[in-house]
Amino acid sequence: MTDAHTAPPTASAIAAAVRDGRSTAVAEVTAALARIAAGDATVGAFQLVRTERALAEAAVVDARVAAGEQLPLAGVPVAIKDNIPVAGEPMREGSAATRDEPQAADHPVVERLRSAGAVVVGLTRVPELCVFGTTDSVYGTTRNPWNLARTSGGSSGGSAAAVAAGLVPVAHAADGMGSIRIPAANCGVVGLKPGPGLVPAEMGAHSWFGMSENGPVATTVADAALVLSVMAGRPELATPAPPSRPLRVGLALETPTALARLDAQFGDAANLAARTLREAGHEVVDLALPYPANPLPALARWFAGAGSDAAHEGLRLRDLEPRVRAHIRAGRVLARLGGLRRAPVEALRHRMLAATHDVDILLTPALAQPGPEAEGWHRRGWIANMRANIAYAPYAAPWNLLGWPAAVVPVGWHDGAAVPIGVQLVAHPAADGAGEALVLAVAAELEKRTPWMRVAGTPGTAPVRERAENLPE
Repeated sequence: MTDAHTAPPTASAIAAAVRDGRSTAVAEVTAALARIAAGDATVGAFQLVRTERALAEAAVVDARVAAGEQLPLAGVPVAIKDNIPVAGEPMREGSAATRDEPQAADHPVVERLRSAGAVVVGLTRVPELCVFGTTDSVYGTTRNPWNLARTSGGSSGGSAAAVAAGLVPVAHAADGMGSIRIPAANCGVVGLKPGPGLVPAEMGAHSWFGMSENGPVATTVADAALVLSVMAGRPELATPAPPSRPLRVGLALETPTALARLDAQFGDAANLAARTLREAGHEVVDLALPYPANPLPALARWFAGAGSDAAHEGLRLRDLEPRVRAHIRAGRVLARLGGLRRAPVEALRHRMLAATHDVDILLTPALAQPGPEAEGWHRRGWIANMRANIAYAPYAAPWNLLGWPAAVVPVGWHDGAAVPIGVQLVAHPAADGAGEALVLAVAAELEKRTPWMRVAGTPGTAPVRERAENLPE
C-alpha cells in the first residue's frame, strides 16, 4: 500500500502533466507498475498485470501527445474489471470454468478509455461471474487496503482495492446490484453507477436484464467525473457545475429490508453528511422511501442474470462454484414464478417517483454494516453468502432495478471495524446526464467540506481528515 503522504498523483494531474510535457505516459505507467509490484501481494487486487504491453502502449500515447493530440486521459494508468473484454487478454470473470483465450476486441468502454490516452495496466479480480459482494475465488482473495482482514467488497472489489491502495489513480468498475458502490464504500473511494444509456453496458448476455452499468472508481470526485465523461463520450460531464440553487435533499436512513440492521456509526455518518449539506445551504428533510415489500423483481434478475451469463459463455453448471450453482438454480425457479415480469418494476417506479417528487437528491447510508472478513466466501454455501450480502449491503440494489444514477463517497471512519464509512447519493434519471452531473456536484460539496485521505496508508488510519470546526448539532 501507498503511504498517504506520498499518494500517487490524481488522474487529472497525470493527464495535465503528460499533455504539458512535464511527464510522460511511459514514466507514469512505469511508476504504476512499480506500485503494483510492491503493493499488490498484500491486497490481491489484480488478476493480470500487463507489464510489457502497457509500456509499449504508453510509448504510443507519448507519440500521440508529441503529434499534438489533446488527450483527456493522456498517460493515465487504469485498471479494467475482469468482466469486459480487453483485446489480447483473457476474460476470466473470476471463474476457472471460463476460457483463457485472448479477447478479440476491446469493449466500447475500454476503447474509449484508450482513445482518450489511458493505458490499461491490468485486469482486476472479481468473484465468480461477478455475483457476490465479496471478492474472492480460486484466483485469490482481494482485501480492503485499510484493513486487510476485511473484504474489499464486490463484485468490483479488485478495482476499488487497486484505487484505494494507490496502485492506480482510477479504475473501471461495473454495477449490477451495487457492485461499484459496495466496494467503493468498503474501501473509502468514490464510485459512480450511471443510469442506463449514458455509458455502454454490453456485459454478458444482457447486462443482468438491464440492471448492470459500467462506471468509474476514483479517489476524487474530479477524477470520477473525468473518467465518466470519457466512458460516456460526454466531455461536458468532466466538470459538473455546482448547484445553481439550494437543493432539497431527502435523507432516508431506513434499511430497504428487515434482514438488515443499520449500524449506529453508519447512521451517524449519514447524519453528518446531512448536516454538512445543511451547512452548505441546502434543505435536508427526512424521507421514508417505499422500498418494495416483495424483493422478487430484483432478486430474480440477479439470480437469473447469472444463469444467462453462464449460458452466454457456454459454461457448464457443474464447473461453477457451489454458491453460484445454487444462485443460478434459484434464478430458474424465480423466473418460472414470474419474477422477471415488468409490471412490479413499473409499479415500484411510480411509487418511488411519487415519494421523491419534491426532493432533488436522495442521501442514504452506503452500507448497513462493515464488510465481512475477507476469507473463503467462495468456499461457503449460498445461504451464508446471501445472508452476509443482504445484511451488510442492502442500500444499492433498488437503484439498479429502477435505473437511477447513484454514487458513493467517503464521509467517516468506523472505529470498531477499522474501515471507512461512505454515504450514497441518488438522483432522478435523465437522458441528458443531468442526474449524474447533480450527483457529482453534491459529492464534490461533501468532498470539499469533509475531505478524505485519498489512499490507504497504515491499516487502521482513518481516511477522513479532522475538520477545522465542529459541525453544529
